[in-house]
Amino acid sequence: MMTMFWGLAFLVFIVIELATVNLVTIWFAVGSLITLFVSLYVDSEIIQIIIFIIASLVSLVVTKPIASKLKIKNIEPTNSDRYVGKSGEVTKKITPKEKGEVKVLGTIWTAVSDETLEVGEEIKVKKIEGVKLIVEKEK
Repeated sequence: MMTMFWGLAFLVFIVIELATVNLVTIWFAVGSLITLFVSLYVDSEIIQIIIFIIASLVSLVVTKPIASKLKIKNIEPTNSDRYVGKSGEVTKKITPKEKGEVKVLGTIWTAVSDETLEVGEEIKVKKIEGVKLIVEKEK
């Protein structure tokens, strides 16, 4: 009876794994497959559960570092990220209390700053929050 349970558990974990993008249940699938074979020779449910837990943990410990190395680490910046660190020019006055506008790479953006920036001053983009640039005076 437990052999059927472990076989069904293996299939369920594999289906869940195939339905997800990330490694989510592969370790449990390995644990249930190993326990399936153990259940052919060992009748004790407690021993089978212990084998399942140990096999799942061992497969997690062994495969997690490998999976982490295979993950793509080079995150490509989005189009808007390319503005961070770029210089531009104030086109509408910015004060610490009022938004203004800047032109960066030929595009007009709403901008905010901790300092007052006059029209025509050179700025540098510190970061982007939503649809506005956080800028500072170009040094």
